[in-house]
Amino acid sequence: MASQQEPLATAAGGPPKARAIRLPSGHELHFHDTGPSAGGSTVVLLQGSGPGANGWSNFRHNIEPLRAAGHRVIVPDLIGFGYSSKPTGLDYTLDLFVETTLELLDALEVRQCVLVGNSLGGAVSIGICLARPGFVQKLIVMGCGGIESTETYFKMPGIQKMVSGFVGGEINPTWLRGILQMLSFDPIHVTDELVAERFAILQLMPKEVLGRMRIPDLTPRLADLSMPVLGFWGVEDQFCPASGALKITSQCRDSRVILYSQVGHWVMIERAQEFNRHVIDFIAA
Repeated sequence: MASQQEPLATAAGGPPKARAIRLPSGHELHFHDTGPSAGGSTVVLLQGSGPGANGWSNFRHNIEPLRAAGHRVIVPDLIGFGYSSKPTGLDYTLDLFVETTLELLDALEVRQCVLVGNSLGGAVSIGICLARPGFVQKLIVMGCGGIESTETYFKMPGIQKMVSGFVGGEINPTWLRGILQMLSFDPIHVTDELVAERFAILQLMPKEVLGRMRIPDLTPRLADLSMPVLGFWGVEDQFCPASGALKITSQCRDSRVILYSQVGHWVMIERAQEFNRHVIDFIAA
């Protein structure tokens, strides 16, 4: 049975800690959980990948507006990221991400939810929808991963720089800042606080998390998604090509995608107010 720990102390320089659960699989997932337990939807925000990535840093601009709109908001650190377990000696497969995330949501007694996934979190969200039909009421993705071949992703300049540096290069705050500035079209979004938060987590991450990540191309399964889908994409995305937006709209039976000029991989950060408004309206519709 999953067991829940007491609130954790905030790490110096890192993102705030909240709670963690030891899952039946033996892994531990850290998460933030806020908002009413009844009345609104349960909205689960799934972060992207990358050095020092964690749920809080990905969604710090979105949690409170969703809570204020009456929703319960759950923000896990995916396995391998944030303050969650970081096992070594294995591949970080889509199944691993999906199974551990579902274990957490089961432990939190989530019966249905709205999933919001950025990048890797988008791929994990699609995987959850496919693994448990009827569980996800609505799906929201931003710069979604898992809908191109590995070869296509590794041609993207951001992916090339991120993986080569993390696996075989020198890891320091200057390098990290450069990667984060590739994630955002405008470097104003890459604050000293964000760099510090992610660098604190980065020092905990084993190289397997990115070096042995195995996410398949889920494009052939998009037609199996029956729930309404809302997508966001920045046309300056250097990690997940914006051509993925057409895949979402052409393959998912009930879908729409909003494209932004002069926006990179982080629509939920770079256009936070618009993003929050569209998401809240979409959930309410």
